[in-house]
Amino acid sequence: MGQTVKSAKAEAQELLNAAIPFAEKMLSEHGEFFPYAEALGIDGKFVSIGAKDGRERPPSAEVIQLLRGGLKAGAKSGQYRATALVYDVRITLPSSNTKSDAIAVSLNHRDRYSVLVLFPYRLEGRRVVLGNAIAQQEENYVFTE
Repeated sequence: MGQTVKSAKAEAQELLNAAIPFAEKMLSEHGEFFPYAEALGIDGKFVSIGAKDGRERPPSAEVIQLLRGGLKAGAKSGQYRATALVYDVRITLPSSNTKSDAIAVSLNHRDRYSVLVLFPYRLEGRRVVLGNAIAQQEENYVFTE
């Protein structure tokens, strides 16, 4: 039997499914999470990626920039098939025009598939309640060559 070749979208979906649980765990335990990344390696295995600059609590924007740089370097060296950058944002919900916290997942695939998926959420005690996902096109900033 030959191997099944998955589409870029299917691989990105698998990566999304692997990346979200950590954000949910951190939110339920700490009420927040620092930006982090997951990647789908060339070998088909998922890799968790964090970034530090030596400070205890660096600004999220700076951590995101560090992660972006690391993802780009890994993509350029051929280590990754797909990447997911995960961070916390505030959004305006299109359905109600109200503000909400959201888990943002920026997905990039080497086959030029790229999307930003936003999961609005609220905390009910230690329980994370996710709303419906909102997806939008995004520029592929990881696999640029």
